[in-house]
Amino acid sequence: MRDKTSLQELALLFLRLGTTAFGGPAAHVAMMQDEVVKRRGWMTDEHFLDLVSATNLIPGPNSTELAIHIGFERRRWAGLVVAGICFIVPAMLIAALFGWAYVKFGQLPAVGWVLYGIKPVILAVVVQAIWALIPKAARDGWLSFLGTVAAILAAIGVNELLVLFGAGFISVLGTKTPLAPGQRGEGRGEGPHLLPIAPVAAAAAAATQVSLSSLFFVFLKIGSVLFGSGYVLLAFLRADLVERLGWLTESQLIDAIAVGQITPGPVFTTATFIGYLLAGPGGALVATVGIFLPAFVFVALSGPLVPKIRRSPWASAFLDGVNVASLALMAVVTAQLGKSALIDVATIMLCALSAALLLRFKLNSTWLVLGGAAAGGVLHLAGLAA
Repeated sequence: MRDKTSLQELALLFLRLGTTAFGGPAAHVAMMQDEVVKRRGWMTDEHFLDLVSATNLIPGPNSTELAIHIGFERRRWAGLVVAGICFIVPAMLIAALFGWAYVKFGQLPAVGWVLYGIKPVILAVVVQAIWALIPKAARDGWLSFLGTVAAILAAIGVNELLVLFGAGFISVLGTKTPLAPGQRGEGRGEGPHLLPIAPVAAAAAAATQVSLSSLFFVFLKIGSVLFGSGYVLLAFLRADLVERLGWLTESQLIDAIAVGQITPGPVFTTATFIGYLLAGPGGALVATVGIFLPAFVFVALSGPLVPKIRRSPWASAFLDGVNVASLALMAVVTAQLGKSALIDVATIMLCALSAALLLRFKLNSTWLVLGGAAAGGVLHLAGLAA
């Protein structure tokens, strides 16, 4: 029963998970299932999977939204807030610490060479994710064609939201008799899943001057409209912070993504690191609040809509189009970031070796990223890196 779970129990559980949940959303979901279903018996496997499915239909970080859903199930609104915040805070604090160290020591050779080793591994992690998603997103000729067009449009600079929603609507128009999700045999909790409703996004600041308010609204917008897996975050961050506003360089962006990978909890705490980089501790806080706030809102609002969306064949066709466009965005951004990560023979070999280990042996990406950091330091000390 819901009233048998105390807020303290929820807080302690999700603080622990937020501190130890390495490995990305799939690992986070598995850890939550073990704690919530197997160890505590708070819900059945079937109900847990329903919550997983619900998070896959809304924007934002899926594992964080699953934590929020579980909190709501156990203690309603108070549980929603406690579970979500406690899952986010450990990663936020660690990312802020990385931000402080990067600002203070980032130009020192030792730190620079650690990041030198991490960057190519991050690219390999993204490549592995794309490789795993291809058969799920581009599973027929029509969707493959749609994904190719989306990639071309993204590469020539078309706005990523136009690419995503355009692919969704074209998929609906090009499908005469779309099948409902249950008829397609789609798995739960795999690949990017999207909500066929355009959210109301806050307007991001147009000026290039960094202020706490402009930083907040940029990340609020991203958190409100970011569909798909955490890796699509790369595309949105690059479009806003590198190209449009000029707040970050390509190199700083990939450093931020690297920090998101080597810290536990949601990848979206990349925002914390970037906020610290741009505006210190206050920037870290407002960027974190901005990017995660929509997740709480969407979880609170999406419950009644989810059953209707899942039953609609037209919504299913829309999701197919946006899924394949998300994959295209990921591929384009990977190619663009590769220019700043693969700078010599050593980084190319690190990337290739990491990709091979991920694809062949399914190694946990966390260990590979830490291994890349160690390799960067060793190569520097040995004088073998360019």
